[in-house]
Amino acid sequence: MEYLAIIFTAILADNVVFARFLGICPFIGVSKNIDSAVGMGLAVCFVMAVATAATWLLQTYILAPLGLQYIQTIAFILVIAILVQMVEIMLRKISPGLYAALGVYLPLITTNCAVLGVAILACQNNMEFIPSIVYAIATALGFTLAIAIFAGIRMRLDLAEVPAPMRGVPIALITAGILAMAFMGFGGIKIG
Repeated sequence: MEYLAIIFTAILADNVVFARFLGICPFIGVSKNIDSAVGMGLAVCFVMAVATAATWLLQTYILAPLGLQYIQTIAFILVIAILVQMVEIMLRKISPGLYAALGVYLPLITTNCAVLGVAILACQNNMEFIPSIVYAIATALGFTLAIAIFAGIRMRLDLAEVPAPMRGVPIALITAGILAMAFMGFGGIKIG
């Protein structure tokens, strides 16, 4: 039951894009077509899961015992950068089309604050190893859901009659805001 709560919360109620506003750059940049959005989401899913596992182990067995928590952010960024390079090399070999479609946004996963944020949140919330991995995967699936939904909406907006001053980024940002409000509804009303 604990894992279901983690999954539901990370995907819907505490969506990394719509509730925490992390990962906005790739969300806006890669969400022009669904295939690229899903490809980016899967790449982020892999990086986020492996990065959370690696950073949890680094934090638990090296940084905390040696009293080096103050270098956590730098150490985590280095781990994430190495993982993104691995993903980039693998995608170039396995799926050149997806690699080309993601373009500059693939190396930008290194600086995707959602990946770093999840790794840090897992440590700050004192999650055990397996729950932190479940949290990372569910968060990445929430990111993928958000970016895929937004890509579908943007594809429809390209076909719609939108007033000239609202075309492009303005309507995209308004739409993202409305989606954020809708996803925040999953969290319910907090009283007191």
